[in-house]
Amino acid sequence: MDETPVADRVRLFYEQHPYPPPIGDLASYARAWRDPARRRADHHLHWPARPYRDDPAILIAGCGTSQAAKHALRWPAARVTAVDFSATSVRATEALKQEHGLANLQVHRLAVEDVGQLGRRFDQIVCTGVLHHLADPTAGLAALRAVLAPGGALHLMVYAPYGRAGIYLLQDFFRRIGVGPDADFGALMATLRALPPGHPLGTLLREAPDFRDEAALADALLHPRDRAYTVPQLFDLIDGCDLAFGRWMRQAPYDPTCGALAHLPHADRLAPLAARDRYAAVELFRGTMVRHSAVLYGRGDDASVDFDGDGWLRHVPIRLSDTITVRERLPPGAAAVLINRSHTYTDLVLPIDKEELRLVEAIDGARTAGELARGMAGLDRARALFERLYRHDQIVFDASG
Repeated sequence: MDETPVADRVRLFYEQHPYPPPIGDLASYARAWRDPARRRADHHLHWPARPYRDDPAILIAGCGTSQAAKHALRWPAARVTAVDFSATSVRATEALKQEHGLANLQVHRLAVEDVGQLGRRFDQIVCTGVLHHLADPTAGLAALRAVLAPGGALHLMVYAPYGRAGIYLLQDFFRRIGVGPDADFGALMATLRALPPGHPLGTLLREAPDFRDEAALADALLHPRDRAYTVPQLFDLIDGCDLAFGRWMRQAPYDPTCGALAHLPHADRLAPLAARDRYAAVELFRGTMVRHSAVLYGRGDDASVDFDGDGWLRHVPIRLSDTITVRERLPPGAAAVLINRSHTYTDLVLPIDKEELRLVEAIDGARTAGELARGMAGLDRARALFERLYRHDQIVFDASG
């Protein structure tokens, strides 16, 4: 067995296998985010009640090779700070900074646990695909909590265990036979092609484009340290760091009123459960979630959208950029089907009738839900539609008034 400390092996791993692989051109990414409506929707996904602004202080914690440069391009008026302990990742990010003239980006070679050394607080912190590789994820998340500004939002992504079961089988297989990060890529692919039918990794091999990339394959199968969190374990982690759960980045996969779960014989047993218990039950039913991606806040910072009273009438709905309206091959009675292309579960579609379609097409990012609801027969019907749109990740709300 390699006697090198795990922390040093993780650092060396990313020096040898930077992930995502370095890229040289972000022009297409910049074009995709040129639309101010898309940036506004992203803002209100994180802060429904905060007036839109495009100049937050952003920390990318564990920036990899391009994530921080992408955020600096996405938010040209923002102050973006990037940290990573990998020299390779820092060099790749600095190269993108120079190539694209990103004067709003600062890059530091620094471990996530040491972000307090920056001496700053941040309106938004992005930490995706990092925490689960740390020796002490709780210490890492606590360090991020300490630099989160009042009212700030933390986007956290960690691995989920059930959808990665096949990955963990292969990780242990390669570990037992002494195959390490310097393994031959061709030999790895040959091993994967020889897996028996029905192996738990089979679905990911067929559907995940990452497994065609050498760096991604190494990151998945040969990483020195990798852990995953069930929904209850994730909430324990959040609670232990004085943070509060705000929402899932994509809510519909966890919502028992969306997709196939809404039609289960036991659907009525899910509704009375506390929210985190519902999420845990849905994770077990779906069985193939590979990650959990959530927005977190400091305790007391409530960013929920409520449909119980009349407040929703004053909110401005904004369509999310990944949404499309399908008008062919429709189910009986539907005038259209709404789909969010970022969803990986194919049951998460939202059929709507002609009256509902007229309201959806009228959403312009300017009129309130109450103004739009005047075109529907019945306020309760409009309320139900807006809640379904929100739960299915079709819209976010500007609730700032």
